[in-house]
Amino acid sequence: MNLHKTALVSLFSLLLAVPLVASAQTATPRFDQRQANQEKRIEQGEKSGTLTSKEAARLENGQDRLQTIEDKAKADGQVTPQERARMARAEKKQSARIYRQKHDPQRDLDHNGKIDRPLRNRR
Repeated sequence: MNLHKTALVSLFSLLLAVPLVASAQTATPRFDQRQANQEKRIEQGEKSGTLTSKEAARLENGQDRLQTIEDKAKADGQVTPQERARMARAEKKQSARIYRQKHDPQRDLDHNGKIDRPLRNRR
């Protein structure tokens, strides 16, 4: 009887462990957190006027591409180191795009959808 209990407990433990292993292979918490941070940066840039609506839309499309890359990597149930590296490179490029767009001279500070032109020095 003890042997049957041990076998039953072992089988039950194994059944509980399989989903945990599978989820660990497809878990991408760093990627997800960085994506959330980049979304916040885009929203903040749009609110402050450092991003025009067109720039923000392009950056949002880039975020969608990142999600597509992640979905493809998770599709087979396992995210390989090569897929993780590809995801990290794509995120790094997207982060650089966000930085460039937020720090370029185009602004929409009055939030009217038009690019604000800086006043030129008049003499």
